[in-house]
Formats: sequence, C-alpha cells, structure tokens
Amino acid sequence: MDDLALYYTSTCPYCHKVLSYMERSQITIELRNIREPENRRTLIAVGKKDQVPCLFIGGTPLYESNDIIAYLKHRLEENNHE
Repeated sequence: MDDLALYYTSTCPYCHKVLSYMERSQITIELRNIREPENRRTLIAVGKKDQVPCLFIGGTPLYESNDIIAYLKHRLEENNHE
C-alpha cells in the first residue's frame, strides 16, 4: 500500500479509530502527523482543509474515518485475493 499516507493527530478520536483498525488488520502505511508544520501545509494545500483523519490515495484526499476504514478494508481484501 505504498501509494497511501494517513494524515492524523494524536488528539483526534476519529484518527484513533482508523489507527486502531489499521493495527488490528496489520496494515502499515505512511503516517503523517499534522502537528508537524510541513504535513499540515501539505494537507491544506492538497485537501483545501485541515480535517483529519485524511487518507491520501495517490495524492487524492479521502476524509471521514468510516470511509477510510471501508477503503482500507476493500484494499486489504483485494490484496489477499491476489
């Protein structure tokens, strides 16, 4: 899942929901904490807002924890069928 990056912050309960799902499912992707100014700037420049969690899929933002989990689940299932 090299084309994925999750923008998050440690104080966001919705981020924790996504991170917990990833841990349970043994999904490893790049994590970018928006407390780091460069990550926050990129999130706002690309997504036009600073909402987290945000999953960048090949540079395209996907918001909302349930949508992110659904995407990751689908992607995991696809990878397991290959």
